[in-house]
Amino acid sequence: MNINMLMQQAQRMQKDMEENVKKAKAELAQTEVHGEAGSGLVKVTMTGRFVVKRIEINPDLLQDDADMIEDLIAAAVNDAVRQAEAVADERLKNANNNMGLPPGLAGLF
Repeated sequence: MNINMLMQQAQRMQKDMEENVKKAKAELAQTEVHGEAGSGLVKVTMTGRFVVKRIEINPDLLQDDADMIEDLIAAAVNDAVRQAEAVADERLKNANNNMGLPPGLAGLF
């Protein structure tokens, strides 16, 4: 195998990887995750690209201290972020798994 063939193969692999990552990111933009806090008193819906779509606050909670409500909102958002990160990691990992790279090398991309 000559160097030109290796370079062409590397370029094809790079292009395929870029397309796979682009597709995975588009899918993440459509994927929704749900976070919550206070046993469901505050719920957050977020995309896999970290866009908050909705925040639901149980009406009973509105009678409480504003600081507590703010803390619960922050906790629910953080819960949704953790879930979105896990989904994103898995999708991007899968986007690179079928590239024919040696074990361990796929994680570098």
